Amino acid sequence: MTNSEYHKSDLSSIPPRTVLTLCLGNICRSPIAEGLLRAHIEKAGLNITVDSAGTSAYHVGEAPDPRSIEVMSRHGYHIGQQRSRQLTPKDFQKFDLILAMDQSNMKNALKITQREHSSRIVALYLGESREVPDPYYGGPNGFEEVYRMIDQAALDWVSLWAESAT
Repeated sequence: MTNSEYHKSDLSSIPPRTVLTLCLGNICRSPIAEGLLRAHIEKAGLNITVDSAGTSAYHVGEAPDPRSIEVMSRHGYHIGQQRSRQLTPKDFQKFDLILAMDQSNMKNALKITQREHSSRIVALYLGESREVPDPYYGGPNGFEEVYRMIDQAALDWVSLWAESAT
C-alpha cells in the first residue's frame, strides 16, 4: 500500500506498517508517544515501526526533555536514547500514518509537504479534535497528565491495529 492509498477512513481497517508521532520540538510529547507505542506494539506482537519528529528544528539532535525521560522511567520505559529530528517531506513517503499531538502541528506538517494526498495520512494522536497539551511550560503534574493521555491513546491505537490485523 502506498501512502496515497492510506485514507483516514482506513484507520480502523488497515494496520499501518510505519507510524510517526509528531509534536513541535520532538522532546516532550512525541518521544513519549514513540516510546509507548513501540512498547505496546511489541507486547501485542505486531510488526509496526515507530519513530518521532518535530515540526520545528529547535532541538535537533537533542535527547528528550529530562521531564519526559523521568516520567517514562517512573513507569518503566526508557527513551533517553532517542534524538530529536525535524519532520521532512520524505517522511510523507516513508510513513503510513503520522499522528500529530495537536492541530497546530498537524497544520504545520501539511505545509511541509507538497504531496496531494498527504492529509490522508495525518491524524490527531487522540483522534477527532482532541489535542495533547504541550507540558513544556506546564506545572509539575503536566508531564504525568500528558503521559496518561498518550498511554491510553497508544493502547487504543494498538488495540485497533491488532483487531484489524486478524
